[in-house]
Amino acid sequence: MIRDATSERRAAGIHIIPRMSIPTRRAIRPLPDALISQIAAGEGVERPASVVKELVENSLDAGATRIAVKLEAGWIRRIVVVDDGAGIPRDELQLALTRHATSKIATLEELEGVESLGFRGEALASIASVADVAIVSRAAGADSAYRVEGGGDGGFEPAAGVVGTRIEVADLFHKTPARRKFLRAEATELAHCLTQVERAAAAHPAVEFTVSHQGRTVLDLPAEPSRQRALRLMPDEFAAAQREIDVQVPGLRLHGWVGAPTASRARADAQYFFVNGRYVRDKVLTHAVRAAYADVLHGSSQPMYCLHLDIDPRRVDVNVHPTKIEVRFRDSSSIHQFVLHAVARAIAPAVQPAAVSVTEAGSSMPPRGWQGQQTLGVAQTVADYLALVAQPRPGLASEAARVAMDSELPLGVALAQLAGIYVLAHNAQGLVIVDMHAAHERIVYEKLKRQLDSRDIPQQRLLIPQVFSVAPVDMATAAEETELLAQLGLDLSIASPTQLALRAVPALLAEADGAQLARDVLRDLREFGGSRVLTEHRNELLATLACHAAVRANRRLTFDEMNSLLREMEATERADQCNHGRPTWVQLTVGDLDKLFLRGR
Repeated sequence: MIRDATSERRAAGIHIIPRMSIPTRRAIRPLPDALISQIAAGEGVERPASVVKELVENSLDAGATRIAVKLEAGWIRRIVVVDDGAGIPRDELQLALTRHATSKIATLEELEGVESLGFRGEALASIASVADVAIVSRAAGADSAYRVEGGGDGGFEPAAGVVGTRIEVADLFHKTPARRKFLRAEATELAHCLTQVERAAAAHPAVEFTVSHQGRTVLDLPAEPSRQRALRLMPDEFAAAQREIDVQVPGLRLHGWVGAPTASRARADAQYFFVNGRYVRDKVLTHAVRAAYADVLHGSSQPMYCLHLDIDPRRVDVNVHPTKIEVRFRDSSSIHQFVLHAVARAIAPAVQPAAVSVTEAGSSMPPRGWQGQQTLGVAQTVADYLALVAQPRPGLASEAARVAMDSELPLGVALAQLAGIYVLAHNAQGLVIVDMHAAHERIVYEKLKRQLDSRDIPQQRLLIPQVFSVAPVDMATAAEETELLAQLGLDLSIASPTQLALRAVPALLAEADGAQLARDVLRDLREFGGSRVLTEHRNELLATLACHAAVRANRRLTFDEMNSLLREMEATERADQCNHGRPTWVQLTVGDLDKLFLRGR
């Protein structure tokens, strides 16, 4: 019996998807205006928060100084936005609900240099296509307010109202009921609405914002300075960890606040970026900020920031997304570099040195008795302290405390080493506790980074080459990446079919276990790819090198070495945390210690 292929597939248990019937061809014709508006609404009015965003932006464009948002039943029953802006003149009121009608732009040139938040000219028409809309507005100088409803076809009528605009959106999505089933719980939708208002408020601190839900105030933001508004909207820990940015070059200005790397979060829920006052989620900007934190954040930790980028509107296209949340820069590369370096500089000075500058000694741990270079005044303070610790005598602790209190050294002077891990120091604020391995790792990391960037990593030749066995894959990597290894300060060659010979290491790593260092570097080159390691994975590779050079736990340090470590920390960028994102030191003030011992109660 002859069976066709379909019968054989059925017999084998293979499911056959039936062919769809080919529909009768329809003629091409224009869509009705109502359907066009509902399609536009699908792009711009995704949820109640979309309505809130559009209406609040219109209020800001109108120059409002007070904006009130009222929500009932979370989002479906009623959304009301009231402002004290310029208002809409009577003869323009009906046009406000008409598609592609706007006061924001009139020419292609204006579109290419948009300075307002709303400009597409279809927000109100789109909203009116899926809900009932009523506008009451009174323009400055008008003798009365006027009201218009629906699509504006029914005309307008006089109404009571002060200068400004009140827009009411009722029964959202009742004209497209299928959309309602995609909405979340009332609390979730309310949270999205609050997020939109908070974003607008962060960009416009001079405007007063209030949000009420079911008659209860859930957000109340008075007009206030920019910093106060940012601190009010950011998590509590941001206040103590924020660092200000204000960098300007011709045509660009970046200003705002970034959080210290040690104050990172598990989620990206404390990140605000504004371009010309518009909240955006832009890959170029997000990547630039993340890159600035690349070697100071641990794992998937997220930084906190509230940043404003002011740029010539003609250099950025804000018309690439229906909700205007994405932008496209004319020269994204230069913007990326500008933001990256501005943020990196802001988070770099972890410990502010008090007129202290340190020269690189050329070794992984400063030699005993090292003092570096200090400016007049501070040098004498350090010399006094070193003289104290050179010959112990009764009263040493009190004299050291006096030196610490009288000096301006941010990390103070060393008192002791604890558990072979921590250095205890005394400064003007109280007690400083330093993780010596983490701190030294950051110091070495930054030195190696400078050397690698200048393509000048000094080598330390070994008197006797270290010969060690490796796996075949490491042998192959060493043979292929000889030039790259040399750039990293390593001189590796094949000693036998199963062994490598190490003849030189970076000078900063002279005390490290050379064989293990070589194995770890070869592993990184194999994992990341030699050709890309110095561009895409430089930080990871430097971290591997620095970890080998850092002083190990349980190594007993002299007072000279402990104080040298503190001075180098003060002169090192990003010294607040190691390259794995862990803190390198903490400060316990006298007040903190009083609380521990319940003093004053």
